Amino acid sequence: MSLLEIAGLRGGYAAADEIVKGADLVVAAGEIVALIGPNGAGKSTLLKLVAGLLRPSDGAVRFKGRDIARLGAPEISRLGLSFVPQERNVFGTMSVAENLEMGGYIDGSHARQRMAELYERFPMLAEKRRAAARTLSGGQRQILAMAVALMNAPELLLLDEPTAGLSPRAAEELFGTILALNRSGVAILMVEQNALEALQVSARAYVLVQGRAEREGSAADLAADPSVRDLFLGGKGAPMLGESTGMGSIT
Repeated sequence: MSLLEIAGLRGGYAAADEIVKGADLVVAAGEIVALIGPNGAGKSTLLKLVAGLLRPSDGAVRFKGRDIARLGAPEISRLGLSFVPQERNVFGTMSVAENLEMGGYIDGSHARQRMAELYERFPMLAEKRRAAARTLSGGQRQILAMAVALMNAPELLLLDEPTAGLSPRAAEELFGTILALNRSGVAILMVEQNALEALQVSARAYVLVQGRAEREGSAADLAADPSVRDLFLGGKGAPMLGESTGMGSIT
């Protein structure tokens, strides 16, 4: 059974502002799925509809077989689905530790244990636990934002433009972190403008155009498709992950 099933999903920021216009999408347990497409296609809006931050006007959203289309964000999070927004995803004036504590408010009984596990997984957070989040680099803030979402031990993580604003080196390292999270058992649905790089770490992908999934297939097939590369990925000459920079640490 699929972990997440979206059928005929419609919605936006107001009744007269329908941005997602009948999208269909599936995420299986343990896989990474990329959602790519041109600006304004509705990618981020789709994630917000799934996460309960926006209310769908029509369509079905099923998570672990349960209809969640009319549930609020806190209840959806309790079911095991966490969302990491592109912007304002950490509390800048609060310390790293305080941000993690905020992430664990839904299930406070396990917060200490999960914080310890996350410090072990991300030693940088342990080293900077008393530092204000605003003092972290862009890549470090994204690691913290994902760690905050992981405080709820999600089965599915929704990532909205995780590498936005990062240097190529920091973006490559963050993609490595995403792969490591996935190998630990967390399924990921990821919206990314760095589409070629996202396809390299994903199993499958959807191309969203004007609020609908116009193409779907294996990430490798879509990355090699000339029409997809020309229309959405910067053309056949766009560099692939690792071609222009080496792997490095997020500092």
